[in-house]
Amino acid sequence: MFERLKLILSKVDADYADIRYEKKEETRVVFNRDELTQVDSNTTDGFVLRFLKNGGLSSVAFTKEDDSDEAIRKCERNAQIISKNIDRPVEFAEIGIIKDTFLPELKEDPKKVSIQEKIEITRNYNRIPLKYDGIVTTTTEYREVIREKFFVSTEASEIKENLVTTRIGGVITSSDNNILQQVRVGGGGSSGFAVIRGLEEEFEKRTKVSLDLLKAKPVSGGTYNAILNPDLAGVFTHEAFGHFSEADLIEDNPTMKEKMKIGEKLGNEVVNIIDNPTIPDQLGFYEYDDEGVKVHPTQLMKNGILVGRLHSRRTAAAFEEPVTGHCVAEDYRYAPIIRMGTIFIQPGSQSFDDLLLKLKDGLYLLDAMGGQTSGENFTFGAQYGYEIKNGKIGEMIRDINISGNLYRTLQSIVGVGDDLELSKVGGCGKGQLNIRSCLGAPHILVNGIVIGGS
Repeated sequence: MFERLKLILSKVDADYADIRYEKKEETRVVFNRDELTQVDSNTTDGFVLRFLKNGGLSSVAFTKEDDSDEAIRKCERNAQIISKNIDRPVEFAEIGIIKDTFLPELKEDPKKVSIQEKIEITRNYNRIPLKYDGIVTTTTEYREVIREKFFVSTEASEIKENLVTTRIGGVITSSDNNILQQVRVGGGGSSGFAVIRGLEEEFEKRTKVSLDLLKAKPVSGGTYNAILNPDLAGVFTHEAFGHFSEADLIEDNPTMKEKMKIGEKLGNEVVNIIDNPTIPDQLGFYEYDDEGVKVHPTQLMKNGILVGRLHSRRTAAAFEEPVTGHCVAEDYRYAPIIRMGTIFIQPGSQSFDDLLLKLKDGLYLLDAMGGQTSGENFTFGAQYGYEIKNGKIGEMIRDINISGNLYRTLQSIVGVGDDLELSKVGGCGKGQLNIRSCLGAPHILVNGIVIGGS
């Protein structure tokens, strides 16, 4: 494949060009309640050509190799048009030449597991909640995506990398005729099929939460000090902070660009945030981004001070900052964009019990459920929570909405636990879908959270 891609690039007249070929294999199994409603398995492939000429950057996706000459013509024409209609010519930050093949070590190759076994495993997980009175419906889905990628550039880089993602997840719905409660459940990762096995206890645990929520009381609205669990703290980190660490989202926003200046003190000194896709076996793990850049850990916040951001080659040159390897495409249909890999609040030194004692009275909030951001302000739902009185966990609460301001919340984080957890099921919908977007945190203690409720 490298030779075929180099042959295509040999016909290009550009300051820089790269081409990515990808074969994508996807399998999906879906149960709704006790009915198998979907079994799909398909293989698709295609190319993405990028072209930089006279300061204009363009891309064209195509699926047939015979269409490469036409793709080159379109790409060159579009780059010329763009170059005449932009104020600042596009430049790429310099990187070294890379020739490498990276195949991840898998704990059980999903290709070697039969579709029938995948159906039965999904069926068995789906049956767990349905054993209990009060569970009215379930949706359980197994999804597997295997991407075989080849990258070649006119700078002589040649990279092959495989990405394997397996996940199982769904929604458990309970009802007592008066109220309806939904709880998400899931697991998965990038290390092979083995991560799908042995999740019975997780499905049992989430079923119990769904049933307990029927007896929980609605939260009373107000302002509280609260502990956020790793999932909820991780979603805050990704959605409220992380996207503003992506250079392309702030470069044309003077207000946010000013607030997100390197060296600004944005959070309490206990807050340290990193994006590190190099952690093996984690959902967000990869070696090279879709520009052929080797990814490396990128410290974003250190002791509350903004110290870095995520870049493509283009934005790294524009900001005059280091390339980070965070330019990623959903698949062969898209040119890459800046994406988080594995973003998380780094662990502190306090145990969960230490945080409870420090909180004394307040709320313990667990698991994100929907939400949105508007500039520096955010609103998230929590799936459930508990009242905390004198450092002890009390009654369960539900119907929880959290709202706040990014910077005030970062300043209000007064405790960080030592119990980091990274997500097993990810996803981010910025521009394109990234099912491998991973997030996490330890438990954190935040003062002055605004809670909407009764």
